[in-house]
Amino acid sequence: MTTNVQKYSEEKRKSRRAEKSNINRLRQIAPFLTIVTILTAWQGVFALEIYPEFIIPGPFQVWDAFVESLMDGSLIRHSQVTLSEMLLGLAFGLTIGAFLGYAIAHIKVLEDILSPIIVAFQATPVVAYAPLLIIWFRDGITGKVITTAIIVFFPTLMNVVVGIRGVSKDLRDLMRVVKASPLQVFYKLELPAALPVLLTGLKTSVTLAVIGAVVGEFVNASEGLGYLVNIARSQYQTPLVFVAVFTMTALALGLYAFVSLLEWRLLKWQKYSR
Repeated sequence: MTTNVQKYSEEKRKSRRAEKSNINRLRQIAPFLTIVTILTAWQGVFALEIYPEFIIPGPFQVWDAFVESLMDGSLIRHSQVTLSEMLLGLAFGLTIGAFLGYAIAHIKVLEDILSPIIVAFQATPVVAYAPLLIIWFRDGITGKVITTAIIVFFPTLMNVVVGIRGVSKDLRDLMRVVKASPLQVFYKLELPAALPVLLTGLKTSVTLAVIGAVVGEFVNASEGLGYLVNIARSQYQTPLVFVAVFTMTALALGLYAFVSLLEWRLLKWQKYSR
């Protein structure tokens, strides 16, 4: 009887392991299946000629436009401009948002003073004040960087405030008992405790950075992916518009993947502490 129970338990475990392995394989290939499905449906719509080619080009037309723009160097040049605007805007927005968020988390009066201004500014669509920034800073890179920084600023600020205020009061009391300095409290308690929330906010910020840079380029620019979209749209080169949009998506996904890798590296200790 005992032997039968053991055999049944072992078979049950093997079945669960096999099921889990199959689920993991399915999760790995699911993104590729999704892409293939979308491309197949896209090609089907194009082949049926439901819309003219200048409205919805086929995947092969977009691929030809991609290869052409890659070979003549225009795609790389415009991508570099947009990426530089994104990175500079991210750097400014993250820095200001982190410092101000940390101050607000510790000084309640500062929150009462600044909250109405911050919320009102964030509630205004970026397309409303982007033209002003471009006018003030002319058609250089500065206006696009500031637009990006403003979009990145608010989610960074809120995540820093939530992360710092979410630190356990008992742990703070413990740091006071051991007479830790403010710098030690920050590095040994607040930063590790708030890191999951901060990295989640960073994921949001890197995807929003694309919006800030491209909106600025839509308003006024002579380079960048937003400028490339404007030019291609005015000339009815719809495949090139798709190329520019997909390149924006690739930039955002690349930055998101980098932050995810950073998150895995920095939070690896949580896996072993559970």
